[in-house]
This record gives sequence, structure tokens and C-alpha cells, in this order.
Amino acid sequence: MSTDEALTHTSAPTNRPHETLDARDLPPPEPLTKTLETLADLDHRTVLVQFNDRAPQHLYPKLDDRGYAYDTVETDECVLTAIWRP
Repeated sequence: MSTDEALTHTSAPTNRPHETLDARDLPPPEPLTKTLETLADLDHRTVLVQFNDRAPQHLYPKLDDRGYAYDTVETDECVLTAIWRP
């Protein structure tokens, strides 16, 4: 599934630029760390699409604290979390 197609399954805005982060092979806590570092470097309009092998439960409270919106969907291939500024 392409990133564009995957985004249509989330509530993330599809009319914004997006970046991807494949965290499926990263050991904990690297997915959390890399995601937060990447978000800090992105333009406020860019949607970050994280691919993971599980829902990033420890990431959600940190996103809430930082004012991000997010939506996670499970596909046959992975768990996709779209993260964006409302």
C-alpha cells in the first residue's frame, strides 16, 4: 500500500505534504525518539506517516502534550500512524 493510499484510511489531511518514517525494524525506544525528532524538524503543515509493527501507545501521550492530532490504522502489512498539526 502506498503512503498516499494509506493516508486515505486515516482522518489526516490528504492535501498537505507528507513525510514517512519506517519504524518497523527499530528497537524500543527508537521509534518514539525518531518520531519526536522528525516532528520537531518538519514544517507545521507536513503530515508525518509512521509505519510500525504495533500501535505506538507510548507516543500518544507525548503527541497530546505537544498539540498534535493523530490517527492509527492497522493494515495487513503494518500499523500506520498519521501525525499532523490541527
